[in-house]
Amino acid sequence: MAVIERPADLTAPEPSFRSKVMDWLTTTDHKKIGILYIVTAFFFFVVAGIMALLIRSELAQPGLQLVSDRTYNELFTMHGTIMIFLFVMPVFSGFANYVMPLMIGAPDVAFPRINALSYWMVPAAGLLMMSGFLVKGGAAAAGWTGYAPLSEQSAALGEKGQDLWIIGLILIAASSLLGSINFISTIMKMRAPGMTMWRLPIFVWNSLVTSLLGLLAIPVLAAGLIMLFVDRNLGGSFFDPSRGGNAILWQNVFWFFGHPEVYILILPAFGIVSEIIPVFSRKPLFGYRAFVFATLSIGALSFSVWAHHMFTTGAVLLPFFSFMTFLISVPTGVKMFNWIATMWGGKIKLATPMLYSIGFLAMFLIGGINGAFAAVVPFDFAIQDTYFVVAHLHYVLFGGSVFAIFAGFFFWMPKFTGRFLDERLGKIQFWIMLVGFNLTFFPMHILGLNGMQRRIADYPANSGLTGMNQLASLGSALIAISMAIFVVNFIMTLRKPRTAGADPWEANTLEWATSSPPPPQNFTELIPVRSERPVFDFREARRAREAERVRAGSGATAGSTTGPGGDGGPTGPSGSGGAGKSDGTAAPGEEAPR
Repeated sequence: MAVIERPADLTAPEPSFRSKVMDWLTTTDHKKIGILYIVTAFFFFVVAGIMALLIRSELAQPGLQLVSDRTYNELFTMHGTIMIFLFVMPVFSGFANYVMPLMIGAPDVAFPRINALSYWMVPAAGLLMMSGFLVKGGAAAAGWTGYAPLSEQSAALGEKGQDLWIIGLILIAASSLLGSINFISTIMKMRAPGMTMWRLPIFVWNSLVTSLLGLLAIPVLAAGLIMLFVDRNLGGSFFDPSRGGNAILWQNVFWFFGHPEVYILILPAFGIVSEIIPVFSRKPLFGYRAFVFATLSIGALSFSVWAHHMFTTGAVLLPFFSFMTFLISVPTGVKMFNWIATMWGGKIKLATPMLYSIGFLAMFLIGGINGAFAAVVPFDFAIQDTYFVVAHLHYVLFGGSVFAIFAGFFFWMPKFTGRFLDERLGKIQFWIMLVGFNLTFFPMHILGLNGMQRRIADYPANSGLTGMNQLASLGSALIAISMAIFVVNFIMTLRKPRTAGADPWEANTLEWATSSPPPPQNFTELIPVRSERPVFDFREARRAREAERVRAGSGATAGSTTGPGGDGGPTGPSGSGGAGKSDGTAAPGEEAPR
């Protein structure tokens, strides 16, 4: 997809600030909605991060120093809820909104207005849940899993924070359902000519499977939340044993959603690193079809493992769910070996996106290994509701999802804004975040094995747990410092001029075949799609033609490019081709164009 750059109309008046704001508030452009998702998600990430710092500060010493037991319960409940439902899910929706239509050569998503509606439900849901801190009794305090009948007890006291939590999650469920339908429709019906299913980028495949999981699992959560609301406010008795209900029913309903949800949170991360690793290894992705089949297998098997969260209830078939938990690790292992095989023998360039991708592989591997331990039934009985489980959860969702989110942000920031995030600050942030993350969560394995229960605000002074808790609290401070560095980097980047061409990383997929940032209609002309790497194919064909011209003495130079209709490849705002920045300098981690 080459780009025709038209000169700006210098006589057009500059839009007023009010008109710019209204444009963003009323937009149906998938790119702007993607950015809104990402900005909103990072706002809630900061909020949840502050809660995490309060939690770790409280646990740095035995006794209650900063907050009461009730406030502590509210903090860890809202921290978990926000991180999962208001950060990781929306930020991946943002990446998919912005990048996925570009990757398949579509001008927009299938249903732009529904897309806008699905976004605006997210901040509304977040504000509803957060407003629980302002009402009688405080915010929801029954944990992010909302286990009944604990989550029903505050209703008798007239406390509304839990109700606001329920309503907020129902809004999130509705938003996710609309987004899933939109993404599935877009991928199935709006692909560019030649973009067959076996030529879809892996990120698109993962977005498709994630959307299918959401379409099947999220209605179950919504049904459970409605039943919980009925129990609390309308005299229902679905989950309260004292009134003939069944508390285990809530666990079955929640975890039937909750375990596919784990893959809703991690499959987009798999997709991101699957796009980044080949680019910075200078090799095609090893085992493309194996990746696709592994993703489909994970999606199918994710509905067969929910009850491994319920081993200690005595109400589930332990051997079956233990076996299925081990089985679902097989396609994940296929992906891990394929990522390593992609890097093996490649010309690896350790730009910041690649560093975060490698960090993702290492941290998610630890999360997978300690998850395999937890799948062993006797071991699970020993670590149930201890900090070992907290460590596992964070190695999967922080070490997995969050590292991949930053990899994607550094990778696609030039496409979003036409500007590179500072590489030096990015690498400093990565190493501080990596050290802080492991310092925070690795000691939690030891805390769990030593018997420290999760979701408690205090522990005995003579328990021997203080040292590891202090290490974890120190690590959380390092994570906060790394986030502050990212904020500084982001603000500094937005103040710089645009220097990124259309294809600054010499990448493979169609989003790099249009200007950075793309025009409103995404593309001005489509290039042929003959494989899962159309931009790579087009760039190499162009270079081969240029080399042939040089050999034939045609007078063409090896670095020249032409526009659409000729032999040129994807060009940026200055016709920079795909080799570097539009000012002729090298992109971060790349050689200067020759």
